[in-house]
Amino acid sequence: MTRRSLITLAAGGSAALLIAAFGFQYLGYAPCKLCLWQRWPHGAAIVLGLIGIAAPLAIVVIGGAAAAATTALIGVYHTGVERSWWEGPTSCSGDGGDLLGMSGGDLLSTAIPETVVMCDEVAWWFAGLSMASWNAIASFCLVLIWLAALRRR
Repeated sequence: MTRRSLITLAAGGSAALLIAAFGFQYLGYAPCKLCLWQRWPHGAAIVLGLIGIAAPLAIVVIGGAAAAATTALIGVYHTGVERSWWEGPTSCSGDGGDLLGMSGGDLLSTAIPETVVMCDEVAWWFAGLSMASWNAIASFCLVLIWLAALRRR
């Protein structure tokens, strides 16, 4: 495959993962904070891919690989939060968070904000892996494609 073909494949892979994420959201699986974080590097990889198709510069390809690696690592982090291997952000992991700045009414309230989607609760599984895990695996594969594009002349 040519460098342009590999760049197109890698950027297209990020586009497919992003479309799938929006598809799941459309089906009622609201994204949590970490899910949203995983989307941004895919967007960057798509933009870099479009630039790289026009002018397949090594720096663009390195940036695409870095973007794919970033979303993969966030996916690994998110998987660890879901499986209770480590704590996630207090704003979406049910850790309790910081009590500073809360009013007495906030402290006594038993209402859970409807807009907060918990990062440590898995909304969807397939083959024992969550969406975050599948994103990490697919994104690591995209890193390999970006690196293959870098090796092409």
